Amino acid sequence: MKYILVLMFALLLNGCAIFGPPSELDDTKGWTAERIYAEGADKMLNKEYDKAIIYFGKLESRYPNGRFAAQAQLEIAYAQYKKQDPILCVAAADRFIKLHPNHPNVDYAYYLKGLAVFNERGVLEKLSKQQISDRDPRSLRDSFATFKELVSRYPNSKYVKDASQRMVYLANSLAEHELHVARYYMKRQAYLAAVNRGKYVIEFYPQSPSVEEALIIMISAYDLLSLDDLKADTLRVLKTNYPDSAFLGKNAPADERVWWKFWESLY
Repeated sequence: MKYILVLMFALLLNGCAIFGPPSELDDTKGWTAERIYAEGADKMLNKEYDKAIIYFGKLESRYPNGRFAAQAQLEIAYAQYKKQDPILCVAAADRFIKLHPNHPNVDYAYYLKGLAVFNERGVLEKLSKQQISDRDPRSLRDSFATFKELVSRYPNSKYVKDASQRMVYLANSLAEHELHVARYYMKRQAYLAAVNRGKYVIEFYPQSPSVEEALIIMISAYDLLSLDDLKADTLRVLKTNYPDSAFLGKNAPADERVWWKFWESLY
């Protein structure tokens, strides 16, 4: 009798394994698209972003061709942004852009994508207390490129003003990163590499505050490389564009090859 009970218990366990646990109840069964969207929107207002994503996901899968489907995709991207998950936010925004390139709100998808990466850097900077210019600038460039695409494609978008302001910040940060590397090369006596970094700043970020130091580094590097003609040309550019530069006054170092060291001592 004992063996029969054991056998029956084993069969019972196997049956549970085969059929699995009872399926989770779907509280949206039979709901209209409008009702699912309203429920998702309510969860967003209450900052229940995970639940909102579930509702919007169900809406999109159940009514893929309905008028709420595209908006649900945008809401998912925004919810991921609010959750401070830039990877999933960018993925959702990219998906929307790919599926709806002519949608009237596609400019918002670009803006949200750029904003997600932009804010990611800000959060990391606060946590690490490390200057944004001291690290890998890849995500800075990604954010800048996305905002630039938004501004270029949709110049009349209401998001252009904010995106443009962020682009200025990003450009200045990227220029400062190039100078950070240029200073490193100067200390390592890799003067040609330092010159190339300075040229990059002048070419790609001509409006940034870093241009003056880029010219100073180039003048110092050319002096150390004994490239007098190039040094003279660069010095002429500095005098033309920065006539009040500290390096053109009476307190400037007499030896131009140490200008960049003097610059660093000022900041």
